Amino acid sequence: MKTILLATAAAALVAAPAFAQDAIGSVGVTYSNPSIEVVGDDVDADVWTVDGSVALPAQDWTVTLNGAIDYTKAFGEEDVTGAAAAHLTKMWSSDVRAGAFVAANGIGSGNEPIWTVGAEAQKYLSNATLTGQVAYTTADNVNADIWTVGADAAFYVMPNLRLNAGVAYNNVDFSGGDTDAWTYGVGAEYEFENTPFSLGAAYTRADIDSLDVDTWSVGLRYSFGGGLQARDRAGANLGVSAISSVLSVF
Repeated sequence: MKTILLATAAAALVAAPAFAQDAIGSVGVTYSNPSIEVVGDDVDADVWTVDGSVALPAQDWTVTLNGAIDYTKAFGEEDVTGAAAAHLTKMWSSDVRAGAFVAANGIGSGNEPIWTVGAEAQKYLSNATLTGQVAYTTADNVNADIWTVGADAAFYVMPNLRLNAGVAYNNVDFSGGDTDAWTYGVGAEYEFENTPFSLGAAYTRADIDSLDVDTWSVGLRYSFGGGLQARDRAGANLGVSAISSVLSVF
C-alpha cells in the first residue's frame, strides 16, 4: 500500500506543470551506489530514485515543490521510501532569491519521517549560481537533532553543461552526545542540444566520526519550461545540493 501511495504522490507532482503555464522544472531517474565504510569494512547499496521538481510563480513569490521515491537494496533487504519538500522564495533584487523551506525524508519506511526546516538564498551571476542554506533536522528514529550550514556553487561552462560543487557542515546531537559531520559533493549535468533531455553524474562523501559514506550516481533527466540555467533562475533546483546528503545516513 505504501508503494501505491508514494507512486500516486509522485504522479501528482509530475502532473502539476500541466496546470501552470509558467511552470519550470524537471523529472528524472537516478541510480546511486552508496558505499559505507565502518571500521574498515565496506558495505554497498543499490538505490534507484524517481524524482521531480517544479517551480510555480505565485504573484511576487515562487513555490517550489520537490518529490522523490527511492527503491533501496542493502544488507540483503529491500525498501521503498519517499521524500518531499516545499520551498517559498522571492526575488528580493534582480539577482538574489531567498526564502524558507520544509522537507520530510524517509516517508513510508515504517519509521517516523525525518523533518527539516530551514532558510535558503541564491545569488545569480551571468554564468554561475551560488546557493546557501541553514537547516534544522529532527530525526526521531535515531533520537538525533541536526544543524546544517551548507553552500553550493554551479558553473555553466556552456549553456548546456553545468558543473557544481557543494559542502556542508553538520552538528549531530544524539541522546548520548554530539558529533560533527562534513558532506562534500561534486556533479555535472549535460543537456543534449535541441532536446529537453540531459545526463547527470555526481559524487558525494559524508564523514561522520568512524562512519564514511561515498556515493556515486548517474541519471537521466527531462526538463520542461526551460533548460539548465532557466531551472536555476526559476528556483526549480532548490533542494538539490550536497546539504541533504547527510540525511541518507539516517
